[in-house]
Amino acid sequence: MSVVGAPSAADIAERASIGLVVVRDGTVRWCNPAAREMVEGHGGCWDGDRPVADLREGIRPGAGDVTVRWPAPDGSTRWWQVSCTVLEPDAGSLLYEITDRTARFSLERRLGVAVAEWRLSRFEALARMGSWVWNVENDRLELSETLLVAFGLPPRALLDLDGFRAQVHPDDLTAVNEVLAAAVRTGRDFTHTHRMFVAGHSTARVFECRGEVFSDASGRPIRVLGTARDVTEEHRARTELAFLAEHDPLTGIANRRRITARLAECLADPAGATLLLIDIDRFKDVNDLRGHAVGDRVIRRVADVVPAHLEPGALIGRLGGDEFAVVLPRRDPEDGLVLGERLCDAVAGQTIAEGDSALTVTVSIGVAAGGDGADVEVLLARADLALYAAKAAGRNRARLFAPDQYRRAVARVGLLKRVGDALDQETMQLDAQPIVELATGRARRSELLIRLRDGLVPDLRPVDFLPAAERGDLVLRLDRWVLARAVRALAGPAARARRLRLEVNISARSLEDDELGDWVLAELAGHDVEPCRLGLEMTETTAVTNLDAAKRLVGRLTEAGCGFSLDDFGAGFASFSHLKHLPFTAVKIAGEFVRGLDTDPVDRALVSAVVGVAGELGMRTVAEHVDRPELVERLRELGVHDGQGYHLGRPRPLAELLG
Repeated sequence: MSVVGAPSAADIAERASIGLVVVRDGTVRWCNPAAREMVEGHGGCWDGDRPVADLREGIRPGAGDVTVRWPAPDGSTRWWQVSCTVLEPDAGSLLYEITDRTARFSLERRLGVAVAEWRLSRFEALARMGSWVWNVENDRLELSETLLVAFGLPPRALLDLDGFRAQVHPDDLTAVNEVLAAAVRTGRDFTHTHRMFVAGHSTARVFECRGEVFSDASGRPIRVLGTARDVTEEHRARTELAFLAEHDPLTGIANRRRITARLAECLADPAGATLLLIDIDRFKDVNDLRGHAVGDRVIRRVADVVPAHLEPGALIGRLGGDEFAVVLPRRDPEDGLVLGERLCDAVAGQTIAEGDSALTVTVSIGVAAGGDGADVEVLLARADLALYAAKAAGRNRARLFAPDQYRRAVARVGLLKRVGDALDQETMQLDAQPIVELATGRARRSELLIRLRDGLVPDLRPVDFLPAAERGDLVLRLDRWVLARAVRALAGPAARARRLRLEVNISARSLEDDELGDWVLAELAGHDVEPCRLGLEMTETTAVTNLDAAKRLVGRLTEAGCGFSLDDFGAGFASFSHLKHLPFTAVKIAGEFVRGLDTDPVDRALVSAVVGVAGELGMRTVAEHVDRPELVERLRELGVHDGQGYHLGRPRPLAELLG
């Protein structure tokens, strides 16, 4: 079937927009106008070896579309999409169909470069790292967009080497110049960290720069390529970690690690050193009564005051808690003692505003000298013994280490071990002394007194071992041991039948035991003992020293029904306001006001005043050290309820009372 007026194949080929080329025996036999324009429009022709060779190389009949790069004579590069078909197999004729894809290919390449640049920019931004190129010949710098932003420069800003140097921190500029000069001179890669001012030269940030040198054929450096990364936060973190490795975070002064290292250095010197060990007096009371925030302020104040009185070369540090140390290289112990006394005065002269009041703190200081072969631990132990002596002497003073302090320390450690062994081996025992109702002569209750009966020499009285025990945690164990034995005794059948009541003294340290009140009530409940049959006692000095803790413990136990007596009233601070604010059930009048009651009118007036105040507060009164019959009548006349002393009853083993 034929179509009238239909174009012939030759007409279609002549009008086609794609190039058609017929090749036989490696020679172009025919091409259409589109093919001629593709070549001749760029200065070429189909008569020579090229571009026929470009078509024949790598393009096989039936292989589909192949992309061919043709470098045109006019200097441009053309990109063709070519397919090949066999026209006459016997004659070896081939038909090439060519489509010019140069415009599309160029667009795709530009898009690919843009995408790659975008990806690089995003990577640099996320990594806080940019790239740079330094053209050595003209000192021009090419910075990536990310790096321009990091340096605080506007996009597409141009910068030469002098402009870069102007932004480098002055303290780092010499080092930067030396690194760049060495790189150009040696051709070696480099890494360097320096500070730069960014954001209008108001903020210095830290950059880590890496560079690689490229040279020409003669070996002359022509270009340096590199990266720069903002490491400000990492640098700050490393700096802080390095600081914290040797400094106390609360005060900023040296920590234990740095102090001991410096002490070791000084002890290696034949001239030696002197060590001051400083401890804040009654610091726990500050924390308990005023809170840890005030305690931190006290620590910082001491850390501020002491350095002002130190000579160059001395080092102050915080060993932990409220304990400080000062290392004095090449100084005699007498110099250290003089400095210690001066520091005590300086700290005591400072006040810390706390609300409407001012807080004054004091320190105790132990001084010890090294240089006689003592190592760091020995020197610290000696200074600690001297500090212990300063505390024992009344605090707010300095003491120098002496050998007898070591001997006393050895004796104290041995004594405490003996007490601990006695608790473990049940050779610690209790005596009971009656508390007598003066009106009837009947023993209403008994006070328990601890006794050490281990058969060892010398014998130890409570006054021999209790002060040492109270300086450590052993006294906490002692207090609970006595309370537990008291509850166990009250739970016995004979004690229940007689409604026996016992009283136990507790130490000042037990006020630090926040769980003591609940523990006592749990012991009573566990043995089915009524709380009213157990009484506790604490001295007036103990109560006033830790007033808030005393209020908590006394209130907890008296609300549950236990008795609680304020012991030795008048021997301590003798303030009636303490009676008003502490919920005791009884007041025990100190013996020094009782002994001369029948001869001294002042003692009678004082006892009468205590009786009157206690009566208004609903408290019973107990007179201590009643050792003569004449005192009993005088106490009755004044209205004292109970008495205790050798005249009324001597202590005897608790086992006898229970038997």
